[in-house]
Amino acid sequence: MEEFIASINWALVLPFIFIQGILLIIAIIDWAKQEDSTRGNRWVWFFVIVFINTIGPIAYFIFGRRKDV
Repeated sequence: MEEFIASINWALVLPFIFIQGILLIIAIIDWAKQEDSTRGNRWVWFFVIVFINTIGPIAYFIFGRRKDV
């Protein structure tokens, strides 16, 4: 296991981890501010955001938020 971790090129991996963390934080903050303006069950979107890495927050922003027009 230590050999595997040592063989990872962290210069390539860390930007993706950083972007995922920022995206997750922004999606959760937006989810918390949107009281009743999500499509579908609000708590389902929370679990999608948290447990489906990278795709979950993106799916929330594309499909979960209602556009106020």
